[in-house]
Amino acid sequence: MTSGISRRARVLAAAVGTGVLVPLVAAATPAAAATPTVTCTSAKAGLAAKLKKDITAALATRKGTVAVGLYDRSTNTTCTLRASSAYDSASVVKVTVLATLLWDAKKTNRYLTDRENTLAKAMITKSDNAATSTLWKQLGMTKIKNFLTAAGMTQTKPGANGYWGLTQITVTDEQKLLKLLTAKNAVLSDNSRSYIMKLMGQVVSSQRWGTPYGVPSGVTVAVKNGWLQRSTNGWRVHSVGAFKGGGHDYVMTVLTHGNSTMNYGITTIQAVAKVIHKDLAAS
Repeated sequence: MTSGISRRARVLAAAVGTGVLVPLVAAATPAAAATPTVTCTSAKAGLAAKLKKDITAALATRKGTVAVGLYDRSTNTTCTLRASSAYDSASVVKVTVLATLLWDAKKTNRYLTDRENTLAKAMITKSDNAATSTLWKQLGMTKIKNFLTAAGMTQTKPGANGYWGLTQITVTDEQKLLKLLTAKNAVLSDNSRSYIMKLMGQVVSSQRWGTPYGVPSGVTVAVKNGWLQRSTNGWRVHSVGAFKGGGHDYVMTVLTHGNSTMNYGITTIQAVAKVIHKDLAAS
């Protein structure tokens, strides 16, 4: 009966029967599904599907590795892409540095000194690196880590040996920080929150690219960007922002690396920001 079946076919048939091929199939499945997809949820009918479609389309032709976070309080909308992937922070960490400084000052019931105010303003509005290094050193690793714990930013790993720009950040933790800045909480005082938001609203015009791109008129903007080139993964280009107005109250994080140039990364971030602002404004 089996004379017409080749030896190879009989071996394959036996293999299938014993389940030998199953691991091969299973191993291939994760590889096929390795590209993460945008996930959105919303209390507003149709908004999640629209955002998912438009963010996906905005990234379809872009190279590099992109992580996205969106949270809108008004419609209870959340979108994420690669939410737990780690990126070198570059200057985005400066918001965390200022939050740590204010959190620590509050614990000892003191105001910032004139010197600290000057350093903080330069660090946020002009992305001054020397000011950041001074404050990072003043705070020290223990206070920075203690703030991260208090803020629930468990995925953030401070850069070693004074290299604050190599702090490992994720969309999840940046969104946690932005949420703390934009609503009453037990970690940061109202005065601290408004101070950080004020400085993020005064960022110099040449650094107001990224997440504010395409923001509707009448919506307030608070932003901090970061950019850094390294020998691996090309340019890291990031933007975090908080927006309020037009019936919405939302925070957005876009982290990218593997960009050929800084401008390429900016264009990618702005493609995402544009559709998010547009979809929320229309909802």
